[in-house]
Amino acid sequence: MTKDVIALTQRMPDPWTMLAGLLSGGPDRLMDTAGEGAVVRLCDSEGRPLVSVEAPLLVQVEGEAERLLGATPPPVPYWWTEARATTGVEEAERLAGTFAARLAALADGSAWPTEAAQSLTVVKTDGVRVVPTPAAAQPAVDVLTDKVAVVIQDRPVVAMTAWLSDAFRTAANAELGLQIVTPAGTTLSPAVRESLSNWLSRWVVRDEKDGYYDGLSGAVLRWQEGMFAPVPAADATSDNPRTPVAASYQEATDAGERQLAITFRAVHPADDRLVLGGALESIWRELTGEPPAGWGTAEPANLPWSPRQMTDLAYARAPEPTWFVVVGAPDRPGLATVRISRTQAGVEEHTTLAFGYGPDEEPPVNSLLRAAEQLATRHHLQSMLVQLRKARRDLAVPPRFEGPGVPLAFVLGSEEVRQLPDDRARHTPLSQSPVPLGPKARPALYYPLPGDPSDLSGWQDFERLMQHLKGA
Repeated sequence: MTKDVIALTQRMPDPWTMLAGLLSGGPDRLMDTAGEGAVVRLCDSEGRPLVSVEAPLLVQVEGEAERLLGATPPPVPYWWTEARATTGVEEAERLAGTFAARLAALADGSAWPTEAAQSLTVVKTDGVRVVPTPAAAQPAVDVLTDKVAVVIQDRPVVAMTAWLSDAFRTAANAELGLQIVTPAGTTLSPAVRESLSNWLSRWVVRDEKDGYYDGLSGAVLRWQEGMFAPVPAADATSDNPRTPVAASYQEATDAGERQLAITFRAVHPADDRLVLGGALESIWRELTGEPPAGWGTAEPANLPWSPRQMTDLAYARAPEPTWFVVVGAPDRPGLATVRISRTQAGVEEHTTLAFGYGPDEEPPVNSLLRAAEQLATRHHLQSMLVQLRKARRDLAVPPRFEGPGVPLAFVLGSEEVRQLPDDRARHTPLSQSPVPLGPKARPALYYPLPGDPSDLSGWQDFERLMQHLKGA
């Protein structure tokens, strides 16, 4: 089990400050490094990491500490230094708290959580030494079996931090699932929810009533055969393998909040002049009146919005794919994930975007047609799906039932329309005709759908449309 402590400071913790913070646990503490020097670790005599400290991150985006920690940071820009303590080792949590408190005091800042960093008392433990890297590998993973890697988190929001992203990547390379265990009050960042698609990967919520349950499906779970897996219902059979749903998962309330969710794919010709992120900025401006606030390769998103810098990073990493997270201003919750990949078709941008709205705010549904036209005519749109769902304004994913979205519109790019035979794209079984976008000779098509969050029949129309376009 691990405990996270984070220092938010006005000044960059320089090597001497970092060393002073680490050695505040006592003179017998010695250091080890990992991740090409990006992680500093203190280990016990058996090679177990006591505390792992990541390199300080300069955050230049408003609202990230508030969104992910519920903490008040120094004014931007500020430095985010994260430490993970192994609570299975005596005094490790106190050592991490002491480190963060000393760091905050020396570099003008504060530590989160407050109660973990209230003391600057020296924590004494004997038998600490530097150990070889393989012996202390993967400090982010709390339990490792031949099926899954388990990470235990106690943060208010489980975010796609750099170390969690690395844990996902390492588990995938080893053909393992990643299971994240949290208390009942924790939520997920949408960026983490998207990564839990592997069938062995789960969000495991501790629960007083049912023990453990899946935070995304509600299925009651137990630790069995080396992983958390669903518990069969008492009346389950091989033909009907039912699983009970946790009572806590069903305690959902409708606060009148909604989310506008958009998924689109754009395929650009591979060109030295290509600048990525233009499609996302275009639709963001159309729906909010402003560009995105910041981006990064992990959470917190730490860099001011810059399509040029995103492009340069993706180009430097090619042909390997690149993943980004993009956030909006605090007063207009918005979050997108973007995956850039090089394929035979060109450079593909796959974007998942959501905006949150309170009960007294109207989603800008009337702006969707203009946004779709800009993507179709200027940004090589291949396809786009727009949904409206009853869900939290702050975009955090709770361990409670949230109804599925309903489709508002589907858009087919001009090249895809052109490739369908027999004018199939224009003549559909839907009651409403598609709206042409762009040049009359080669239009993209916008298919309006009912979009009533209380009526899931819109998915039937969407399925009919997909079957028609496929020629089924």
